[in-house]
Amino acid sequence: MDDDSSIARLAGLLREEAARVGPGGRLPSSRELTRRHGVSPVTVSRALAALTAEGRVVTRPGIGAFAAAPPSATAGDATDVSWQTVSLGDRSVDDTAVSGLLTPPPEGVIPLTGGYLNPALRPSRALANAAARAVRRPDAWALPPLNGLAELRRWFATEVGGGVTQADVLITSGGQAALTHAFRALAASGEAMLVETPTYPGALASARAAGLRAVAVPMDRDGVRPELLAEAFAVTGARVFYCQPTLHNPTGAVVPAARREQILAVARAAGAFVIEDDYARYLTTGAVPPSLVTLDTHGTVVHVNSLSKITAPSMRVAAVIARGPAARRLKAAQLVESFFVARPLQETALEFLGSPGWRRHLAGVAAEIAVRRDALAAALARHLPSAEVRPVPQGGLHLWVRLAREVDETALVESAQRAGVLVSPGAIYHPAEPPGPHVRVTHIAAAHVAELTEGVRRLGTALDAHLP
Repeated sequence: MDDDSSIARLAGLLREEAARVGPGGRLPSSRELTRRHGVSPVTVSRALAALTAEGRVVTRPGIGAFAAAPPSATAGDATDVSWQTVSLGDRSVDDTAVSGLLTPPPEGVIPLTGGYLNPALRPSRALANAAARAVRRPDAWALPPLNGLAELRRWFATEVGGGVTQADVLITSGGQAALTHAFRALAASGEAMLVETPTYPGALASARAAGLRAVAVPMDRDGVRPELLAEAFAVTGARVFYCQPTLHNPTGAVVPAARREQILAVARAAGAFVIEDDYARYLTTGAVPPSLVTLDTHGTVVHVNSLSKITAPSMRVAAVIARGPAARRLKAAQLVESFFVARPLQETALEFLGSPGWRRHLAGVAAEIAVRRDALAAALARHLPSAEVRPVPQGGLHLWVRLAREVDETALVESAQRAGVLVSPGAIYHPAEPPGPHVRVTHIAAAHVAELTEGVRRLGTALDAHLP
Protein backbone atom coordinates (compact mmCIF):
# COMPACT_ATOMS: atom_id res chain seq x y z
CA MET A 1 0.00 0.00 0.00
CA ASP A 2 1.21 3.45 -0.95
CA ASP A 3 -1.73 5.54 0.33
CA ASP A 4 -1.29 8.67 2.40
CA SER A 5 -2.15 6.92 5.68
CA SER A 6 0.71 4.42 5.23
CA ILE A 7 3.14 7.22 4.46
CA ALA A 8 1.98 9.24 7.46
CA ARG A 9 2.18 6.20 9.77
CA LEU A 10 5.73 5.37 8.65
CA ALA A 11 6.79 9.02 8.87
CA GLY A 12 5.55 9.10 12.47
CA LEU A 13 7.55 5.98 13.33
CA LEU A 14 10.66 7.45 11.71
CA ARG A 15 10.31 10.67 13.70
CA GLU A 16 10.39 8.59 16.86
CA GLU A 17 13.39 6.62 15.57
CA ALA A 18 15.25 9.83 14.68
CA ALA A 19 14.61 11.21 18.15
CA ARG A 20 15.88 7.97 19.69
CA VAL A 21 19.17 7.76 17.77
CA GLY A 22 19.83 11.52 18.03
CA PRO A 23 21.47 13.92 15.56
CA GLY A 24 23.83 12.12 13.19
CA GLY A 25 22.46 8.69 14.09
CA ARG A 26 21.84 6.29 11.22
CA LEU A 27 18.27 5.25 10.47
CA PRO A 28 17.37 1.75 9.21
CA SER A 29 17.99 1.16 5.52
CA SER A 30 15.13 1.41 3.01
CA ARG A 31 15.25 -2.35 2.55
CA GLU A 32 14.98 -2.90 6.31
CA LEU A 33 12.08 -0.43 6.62
CA THR A 34 10.25 -2.18 3.80
CA ARG A 35 10.65 -5.56 5.50
CA ARG A 36 9.99 -4.38 9.03
CA HIS A 37 6.79 -2.41 8.32
CA GLY A 38 5.37 -4.32 5.37
CA VAL A 39 5.30 -1.31 3.06
CA SER A 40 6.56 -0.74 -0.46
CA PRO A 41 9.83 1.03 -1.35
CA VAL A 42 7.76 3.93 -2.70
CA THR A 43 6.13 4.43 0.72
CA VAL A 44 9.53 4.42 2.38
CA SER A 45 10.89 6.94 -0.13
CA ARG A 46 7.95 9.31 0.36
CA ALA A 47 8.08 9.08 4.15
CA LEU A 48 11.81 9.89 4.13
CA ALA A 49 11.18 12.76 1.72
CA ALA A 50 8.56 14.19 4.08
CA LEU A 51 10.95 14.07 7.03
CA THR A 52 13.74 15.56 4.92
CA ALA A 53 11.46 18.48 4.07
CA GLU A 54 10.80 18.92 7.80
CA GLY A 55 14.54 19.06 8.47
CA ARG A 56 14.44 15.95 10.67
CA VAL A 57 16.34 13.62 8.32
CA VAL A 58 19.41 13.99 6.10
CA THR A 59 19.78 11.48 3.25
CA ARG A 60 23.01 10.64 1.47
CA PRO A 61 22.47 8.70 -1.78
CA GLY A 62 24.17 5.34 -1.70
CA ILE A 63 24.97 5.67 2.02
CA GLY A 64 21.72 5.99 3.93
CA ALA A 65 19.49 8.26 5.99
CA PHE A 66 20.53 9.99 9.20
CA ALA A 67 18.76 11.90 11.93
CA ALA A 68 19.16 15.67 11.92
CA ALA A 69 18.60 18.04 14.80
CA PRO A 70 15.00 19.35 14.91
CA PRO A 71 14.51 22.81 13.47
CA SER A 72 15.16 25.64 15.91
CA ALA A 73 11.97 26.94 17.49
CA THR A 74 13.36 30.43 18.06
CA ALA A 75 14.62 32.73 15.36
CA GLY A 76 17.47 33.86 17.58
CA ASP A 77 18.81 30.32 18.18
CA ALA A 78 22.23 29.35 16.80
CA THR A 79 22.40 27.96 13.28
CA ASP A 80 21.84 24.21 13.16
CA VAL A 81 24.94 22.62 11.63
CA SER A 82 24.35 19.08 12.86
CA TRP A 83 23.97 17.89 9.26
CA GLN A 84 27.72 18.44 8.82
CA THR A 85 28.44 15.47 11.08
CA VAL A 86 27.05 13.20 8.40
CA SER A 87 28.52 14.99 5.41
CA LEU A 88 32.05 15.19 6.82
CA GLY A 89 32.23 11.44 7.48
CA ASP A 90 34.58 9.78 9.92
CA ARG A 91 37.91 11.31 8.78
CA SER A 92 39.17 14.00 11.14
CA VAL A 93 42.22 16.19 11.66
CA ASP A 94 43.59 15.96 15.20
CA ASP A 95 45.43 19.15 16.13
CA THR A 96 45.55 18.45 19.87
CA ALA A 97 49.29 17.81 20.16
CA VAL A 98 50.30 20.66 17.86
CA SER A 99 48.00 23.25 19.40
CA GLY A 100 49.21 22.25 22.86
CA LEU A 101 52.80 22.97 21.84
CA LEU A 102 51.89 26.34 20.30
CA THR A 103 49.48 27.71 22.93
CA PRO A 104 51.05 30.31 25.26
CA PRO A 105 51.08 29.32 28.95
CA PRO A 106 48.57 30.84 31.38
CA GLU A 107 49.71 33.72 33.57
CA GLY A 108 52.11 32.55 36.28
CA VAL A 109 52.79 29.16 34.63
CA ILE A 110 56.39 28.44 33.59
CA PRO A 111 56.73 26.97 30.07
CA LEU A 112 59.02 23.95 29.91
CA THR A 113 57.49 23.06 26.57
CA GLY A 114 57.36 24.62 23.11
CA GLY A 115 59.68 24.74 20.13
CA TYR A 116 60.66 28.39 19.66
CA LEU A 117 63.16 30.74 21.24
CA ASN A 118 61.99 32.80 24.19
CA PRO A 119 61.06 36.30 22.91
CA ALA A 120 64.14 37.78 24.63
CA LEU A 121 66.39 35.51 22.53
CA ARG A 122 64.81 36.29 19.17
CA PRO A 123 66.49 38.77 16.81
CA SER A 124 63.31 40.84 16.73
CA ARG A 125 64.94 44.23 16.17
CA ALA A 126 67.22 42.90 13.44
CA LEU A 127 64.25 41.25 11.73
CA ALA A 128 62.25 44.48 11.96
CA ASN A 129 65.11 46.40 10.35
CA ALA A 130 65.46 43.74 7.67
CA ALA A 131 61.73 43.88 6.96
CA ALA A 132 61.84 47.67 6.66
CA ARG A 133 64.64 47.44 4.10
CA ALA A 134 62.90 44.61 2.26
CA VAL A 135 59.57 46.36 1.73
CA ARG A 136 61.34 49.43 0.33
CA ARG A 137 62.57 47.41 -2.63
CA PRO A 138 60.70 48.41 -5.80
CA ASP A 139 59.58 44.85 -6.54
CA ALA A 140 58.87 43.83 -2.93
CA TRP A 141 55.18 43.20 -3.65
CA ALA A 142 55.65 41.70 -7.10
CA LEU A 143 55.09 38.05 -7.99
CA PRO A 144 58.19 36.08 -6.91
CA PRO A 145 59.61 33.11 -8.82
CA LEU A 146 57.23 30.26 -8.03
CA ASN A 147 59.95 28.11 -6.45
CA GLY A 148 61.41 31.01 -4.46
CA LEU A 149 63.81 33.91 -4.92
CA ALA A 150 66.97 32.76 -6.67
CA GLU A 151 69.24 34.41 -4.08
CA LEU A 152 67.41 32.72 -1.20
CA ARG A 153 67.52 29.32 -2.89
CA ARG A 154 71.24 29.81 -3.52
CA TRP A 155 71.77 30.66 0.16
CA PHE A 156 70.05 27.47 1.34
CA ALA A 157 71.99 25.37 -1.19
CA THR A 158 75.29 26.82 0.01
CA GLU A 159 74.37 26.22 3.64
CA VAL A 160 73.69 22.53 3.02
CA GLY A 161 76.67 21.97 0.71
CA GLY A 162 77.48 18.55 -0.70
CA GLY A 163 76.82 19.44 -4.33
CA VAL A 164 73.33 20.83 -3.70
CA THR A 165 72.49 23.64 -6.14
CA GLN A 166 69.85 26.35 -6.09
CA ALA A 167 67.95 24.39 -8.76
CA ASP A 168 67.38 21.66 -6.15
CA VAL A 169 65.74 24.07 -3.66
CA LEU A 170 62.06 24.92 -3.22
CA ILE A 171 61.10 27.69 -0.75
CA THR A 172 58.07 26.83 1.40
CA SER A 173 56.06 28.50 4.18
CA GLY A 174 57.95 27.00 7.10
CA GLY A 175 59.04 23.52 8.06
CA GLN A 176 55.55 22.23 8.89
CA ALA A 177 54.27 23.18 5.43
CA ALA A 178 57.35 21.55 3.91
CA LEU A 179 56.59 18.27 5.67
CA THR A 180 52.93 18.42 4.66
CA HIS A 181 53.85 18.98 0.99
CA ALA A 182 56.40 16.16 1.11
CA PHE A 183 54.07 13.64 2.75
CA ARG A 184 51.25 14.31 0.29
CA ALA A 185 53.53 14.38 -2.74
CA LEU A 186 55.51 11.22 -2.00
CA ALA A 187 52.84 8.91 -0.55
CA ALA A 188 49.22 8.21 -1.37
CA SER A 189 46.38 8.21 1.14
CA GLY A 190 46.08 4.85 2.88
CA GLU A 191 49.76 3.97 2.49
CA ALA A 192 52.22 3.37 5.30
CA MET A 193 54.94 5.87 6.20
CA LEU A 194 57.78 4.81 8.47
CA VAL A 195 58.79 7.08 11.36
CA GLU A 196 61.19 6.88 14.26
CA THR A 197 59.58 6.25 17.60
CA PRO A 198 59.33 8.55 19.41
CA THR A 199 59.08 11.38 16.88
CA TYR A 200 57.87 14.93 16.28
CA PRO A 201 54.08 15.18 16.94
CA GLY A 202 53.60 17.72 14.14
CA ALA A 203 54.85 15.18 11.63
CA LEU A 204 52.47 12.54 12.99
CA ALA A 205 49.52 14.94 12.80
CA SER A 206 50.40 15.98 9.25
CA ALA A 207 50.79 12.37 8.12
CA ARG A 208 47.43 11.38 9.58
CA ALA A 209 45.74 14.40 8.00
CA ALA A 210 47.12 13.20 4.66
CA GLY A 211 45.57 9.77 5.25
CA LEU A 212 48.90 8.02 5.85
CA ARG A 213 49.53 5.26 8.40
CA ALA A 214 52.51 6.15 10.59
CA VAL A 215 54.43 2.95 11.36
CA ALA A 216 56.91 3.08 14.25
CA VAL A 217 60.53 1.99 13.86
CA PRO A 218 62.44 1.68 17.17
CA MET A 219 65.52 3.72 18.03
CA ASP A 220 68.51 3.27 20.28
CA ARG A 221 70.87 5.94 21.62
CA ASP A 222 72.32 6.45 18.13
CA GLY A 223 69.00 6.91 16.35
CA VAL A 224 66.88 4.58 14.25
CA ARG A 225 68.05 0.97 14.06
CA PRO A 226 68.89 0.12 10.43
CA GLU A 227 68.04 -3.59 10.69
CA LEU A 228 64.56 -2.80 12.01
CA LEU A 229 64.14 -0.11 9.35
CA ALA A 230 64.86 -2.70 6.66
CA GLU A 231 62.37 -5.10 8.24
CA ALA A 232 59.70 -2.40 8.43
CA PHE A 233 60.13 -1.55 4.74
CA ALA A 234 59.78 -5.24 3.86
CA VAL A 235 56.72 -5.85 6.04
CA THR A 236 54.76 -2.69 5.22
CA GLY A 237 55.75 -1.97 1.64
CA ALA A 238 56.25 1.65 2.66
CA ARG A 239 58.11 3.95 0.30
CA VAL A 240 58.72 6.89 2.65
CA PHE A 241 60.72 7.17 5.89
CA TYR A 242 60.57 10.38 7.94
CA CYS A 243 63.48 11.03 10.30
CA GLN A 244 65.46 13.64 12.25
CA PRO A 245 69.09 12.44 12.18
CA THR A 246 70.51 15.50 13.98
CA LEU A 247 69.35 16.36 17.52
CA HIS A 248 66.26 14.24 17.16
CA ASN A 249 63.10 15.65 18.70
CA PRO A 250 62.43 14.62 21.46
CA THR A 251 65.41 12.42 22.39
CA GLY A 252 68.32 14.59 21.21
CA ALA A 253 69.97 11.63 19.47
CA VAL A 254 72.51 12.31 16.72
CA VAL A 255 72.91 9.53 14.15
CA PRO A 256 76.63 8.73 13.62
CA ALA A 257 78.12 9.05 10.14
CA ALA A 258 78.42 5.30 9.57
CA ARG A 259 74.80 4.67 10.51
CA ARG A 260 73.69 7.46 8.17
CA GLU A 261 75.25 5.55 5.32
CA GLN A 262 73.42 2.41 6.48
CA ILE A 263 70.07 4.22 6.53
CA LEU A 264 70.61 5.45 2.97
CA ALA A 265 71.58 1.95 1.82
CA VAL A 266 68.44 0.45 3.39
CA ALA A 267 66.21 3.06 1.76
CA ARG A 268 67.84 2.59 -1.66
CA ALA A 269 67.35 -1.14 -1.43
CA ALA A 270 63.66 -0.59 -0.67
CA GLY A 271 63.23 1.95 -3.47
CA ALA A 272 62.07 4.44 -0.85
CA PHE A 273 62.46 8.12 -0.03
CA VAL A 274 63.98 9.47 3.17
CA ILE A 275 62.51 12.76 4.37
CA GLU A 276 65.27 14.36 6.43
CA ASP A 277 63.96 16.98 8.87
CA ASP A 278 67.02 19.09 9.64
CA TYR A 279 65.13 21.39 12.01
CA ALA A 280 68.09 21.67 14.43
CA ARG A 281 70.77 22.65 11.89
CA TYR A 282 71.36 25.98 13.70
CA LEU A 283 70.79 24.70 17.23
CA THR A 284 73.99 22.66 17.69
CA THR A 285 76.71 23.31 20.23
CA GLY A 286 79.26 20.90 18.77
CA ALA A 287 80.25 19.14 15.56
CA VAL A 288 77.67 16.84 13.98
CA PRO A 289 77.94 14.51 10.96
CA PRO A 290 77.03 15.77 7.46
CA SER A 291 73.35 15.87 6.54
CA LEU A 292 71.95 12.81 4.78
CA VAL A 293 71.30 14.82 1.62
CA THR A 294 75.03 15.55 1.26
CA LEU A 295 75.71 11.78 1.22
CA ASP A 296 72.95 11.02 -1.26
CA THR A 297 73.85 10.22 -4.87
CA HIS A 298 70.55 8.57 -5.90
CA GLY A 299 67.88 11.20 -5.21
CA THR A 300 66.77 9.23 -2.15
CA VAL A 301 66.71 12.14 0.31
CA VAL A 302 64.19 14.96 0.52
CA HIS A 303 65.77 17.47 2.87
CA VAL A 304 63.91 20.11 4.94
CA ASN A 305 65.65 23.10 6.54
CA SER A 306 63.69 25.86 8.30
CA LEU A 307 64.49 29.31 9.70
CA SER A 308 61.63 29.49 12.22
CA LYS A 309 63.33 27.68 15.11
CA ILE A 310 66.46 29.83 15.03
CA THR A 311 64.76 33.19 14.43
CA ALA A 312 61.07 33.68 15.28
CA PRO A 313 57.81 31.72 14.90
CA SER A 314 56.47 34.02 12.18
CA MET A 315 59.57 33.68 10.01
CA ARG A 316 57.73 31.01 8.03
CA VAL A 317 60.49 30.35 5.52
CA ALA A 318 61.95 26.92 4.85
CA ALA A 319 63.67 25.05 2.04
CA VAL A 320 62.87 21.64 0.59
CA ILE A 321 65.77 20.08 -1.31
CA ALA A 322 64.95 17.28 -3.73
CA ARG A 323 66.08 15.97 -7.10
CA GLY A 324 64.46 14.31 -10.12
CA PRO A 325 60.73 13.63 -10.59
CA ALA A 326 60.17 13.97 -6.83
CA ALA A 327 61.37 17.58 -7.00
CA ARG A 328 58.99 18.33 -9.86
CA ARG A 329 56.09 16.79 -7.97
CA LEU A 330 56.88 18.77 -4.82
CA LYS A 331 56.99 22.04 -6.77
CA ALA A 332 53.69 21.20 -8.46
CA ALA A 333 52.12 20.28 -5.10
CA GLN A 334 53.07 23.61 -3.55
CA LEU A 335 51.87 25.52 -6.60
CA VAL A 336 48.38 24.04 -6.58
CA GLU A 337 48.04 24.17 -2.76
CA SER A 338 49.42 27.62 -1.91
CA PHE A 339 51.00 29.19 -5.04
CA PHE A 340 54.18 30.58 -3.41
CA VAL A 341 55.68 32.12 -0.27
CA ALA A 342 54.95 35.84 0.11
CA ARG A 343 57.75 37.85 -1.47
CA PRO A 344 58.12 40.39 1.40
CA LEU A 345 58.85 37.51 3.79
CA GLN A 346 61.44 36.02 1.43
CA GLU A 347 63.05 39.43 0.94
CA THR A 348 63.14 39.96 4.72
CA ALA A 349 64.86 36.60 5.20
CA LEU A 350 67.46 37.52 2.58
CA GLU A 351 68.13 40.89 4.21
CA PHE A 352 68.65 39.32 7.62
CA LEU A 353 70.71 36.34 6.44
CA GLY A 354 73.01 38.65 4.52
CA SER A 355 73.63 40.95 7.47
CA PRO A 356 76.37 40.68 10.14
CA GLY A 357 73.58 40.23 12.69
CA TRP A 358 72.85 36.70 11.43
CA ARG A 359 76.20 35.22 12.49
CA ARG A 360 76.17 37.15 15.77
CA HIS A 361 72.72 35.77 16.47
CA LEU A 362 73.85 32.19 15.77
CA ALA A 363 76.78 32.53 18.16
CA GLY A 364 74.61 34.05 20.87
CA VAL A 365 71.95 31.33 20.61
CA ALA A 366 74.55 28.53 20.67
CA ALA A 367 76.06 29.94 23.87
CA GLU A 368 72.62 30.34 25.46
CA ILE A 369 71.62 26.78 24.51
CA ALA A 370 74.73 25.38 26.20
CA VAL A 371 74.06 27.30 29.43
CA ARG A 372 70.37 26.42 29.55
CA ARG A 373 70.87 22.77 28.60
CA ASP A 374 73.39 22.26 31.38
CA ALA A 375 71.20 24.13 33.88
CA LEU A 376 68.21 21.98 32.91
CA ALA A 377 70.20 18.75 33.28
CA ALA A 378 71.47 19.83 36.70
CA ALA A 379 67.98 20.82 37.87
CA LEU A 380 66.51 17.51 36.73
CA ALA A 381 69.22 15.57 38.55
CA ARG A 382 68.48 17.54 41.72
CA HIS A 383 64.67 17.67 41.70
CA LEU A 384 63.80 14.46 39.78
CA PRO A 385 66.45 11.99 40.98
CA SER A 386 64.20 9.00 40.26
CA ALA A 387 63.86 9.94 36.58
CA GLU A 388 66.24 8.84 33.83
CA VAL A 389 67.52 11.57 31.53
CA ARG A 390 69.03 10.60 28.19
CA PRO A 391 72.66 11.65 27.65
CA VAL A 392 72.89 15.43 27.37
CA PRO A 393 72.68 16.23 23.64
CA GLN A 394 75.04 18.42 21.60
CA GLY A 395 72.53 21.24 21.44
CA GLY A 396 68.83 21.29 20.62
CA LEU A 397 66.01 22.61 22.76
CA HIS A 398 64.86 19.65 24.86
CA LEU A 399 65.73 16.81 27.21
CA TRP A 400 63.84 13.51 27.10
CA VAL A 401 63.00 12.18 30.56
CA ARG A 402 61.94 8.60 31.30
CA LEU A 403 59.81 8.24 34.42
CA ALA A 404 59.35 5.29 36.75
CA ARG A 405 56.87 2.78 35.35
CA GLU A 406 54.39 3.31 38.16
CA VAL A 407 53.99 7.03 37.27
CA ASP A 408 50.77 8.00 35.50
CA GLU A 409 52.14 10.30 32.82
CA THR A 410 48.86 12.06 32.07
CA ALA A 411 48.10 12.67 35.73
CA LEU A 412 51.63 14.00 36.28
CA VAL A 413 51.39 16.51 33.42
CA GLU A 414 48.04 17.74 34.76
CA SER A 415 49.38 17.99 38.31
CA ALA A 416 52.44 19.86 37.05
CA GLN A 417 50.25 22.44 35.35
CA ARG A 418 48.29 22.94 38.56
CA ALA A 419 51.66 23.41 40.28
CA GLY A 420 52.54 26.11 37.74
CA VAL A 421 54.69 24.44 35.10
CA LEU A 422 54.01 23.09 31.59
CA VAL A 423 55.77 20.02 30.18
CA SER A 424 54.98 17.85 27.17
CA PRO A 425 53.55 14.35 27.78
CA GLY A 426 55.58 11.61 26.17
CA ALA A 427 52.57 9.85 24.62
CA ILE A 428 52.12 12.50 21.92
CA TYR A 429 55.55 11.61 20.47
CA HIS A 430 54.65 7.97 19.80
CA PRO A 431 52.68 6.75 16.76
CA ALA A 432 51.70 3.62 18.69
CA GLU A 433 51.67 2.50 22.31
CA PRO A 434 54.56 4.17 24.23
CA PRO A 435 57.06 1.87 25.99
CA GLY A 436 56.62 3.70 29.27
CA PRO A 437 55.92 7.11 30.81
CA HIS A 438 58.06 10.02 29.58
CA VAL A 439 58.00 13.81 29.50
CA ARG A 440 59.84 16.18 27.20
CA VAL A 441 61.29 19.16 29.03
CA THR A 442 62.27 22.28 27.06
CA HIS A 443 64.88 24.77 28.24
CA ILE A 444 64.57 27.52 25.63
CA ALA A 445 61.03 28.81 26.30
CA ALA A 446 61.62 30.00 29.89
CA ALA A 447 62.53 33.65 30.41
CA HIS A 448 65.88 32.88 32.08
CA VAL A 449 67.81 30.17 33.93
CA ALA A 450 66.28 31.03 37.31
CA GLU A 451 62.77 30.54 35.91
CA LEU A 452 63.90 27.33 34.24
CA THR A 453 65.21 25.97 37.54
CA GLU A 454 62.03 26.96 39.36
CA GLY A 455 59.95 25.19 36.72
CA VAL A 456 61.89 21.96 37.26
CA ARG A 457 61.45 22.31 41.02
CA ARG A 458 57.67 22.55 40.54
CA LEU A 459 57.77 19.51 38.26
CA GLY A 460 59.72 17.57 40.89
CA THR A 461 57.17 18.46 43.55
CA ALA A 462 54.35 17.20 41.30
CA LEU A 463 56.29 13.98 40.61
CA ASP A 464 56.95 13.31 44.28
CA ALA A 465 53.19 13.35 44.87
CA HIS A 466 52.78 10.56 42.29
CA LEU A 467 55.49 8.24 43.63
CA PRO A 468 54.63 5.63 46.27
